[in-house]
Amino acid sequence: MCKKVGEFGVFQGCSALTLDAKGRMSIPARHRDALTEQVQGHLTLTRHPDGCLLVYPRSVWEHKREQIANFPMSARALQRLLLGNASDVDMDGSGRILVSPELRSAAKLVKDVMLLGMGNHFELWDAAEWARREAEDLANGMGGILEQFSF
Repeated sequence: MCKKVGEFGVFQGCSALTLDAKGRMSIPARHRDALTEQVQGHLTLTRHPDGCLLVYPRSVWEHKREQIANFPMSARALQRLLLGNASDVDMDGSGRILVSPELRSAAKLVKDVMLLGMGNHFELWDAAEWARREAEDLANGMGGILEQFSF
């Protein structure tokens, strides 16, 4: 779901989606309206070190981009990954975005994908890789962070 908090939405939940033969995917309706209202459907996609893609509302990305650009030289590899692979996309009239062939290849996205709401942005995973990763994370536990959290 997307709830308005200040200027940006809070995106949460996961959606099983399909990439078409051209690499387009539909943004779920529950997020589409907020993205259209808040950023006119302007998004930025980039790579994440974990192997998924990050999907940012453009105005959120612009702030994040400034932070990344100010990283020290010791973080040059991360700057290259995030900034060097950033791709601006716009939702079309049907609420779809085009994921470039380069980004699809980098994240091994072929057809079945999972879009995870992560607060002010999304992660886009290959569905099988997400299932494997989630199972692995659950099997390994969450470390000490669970000791700091109450359900």
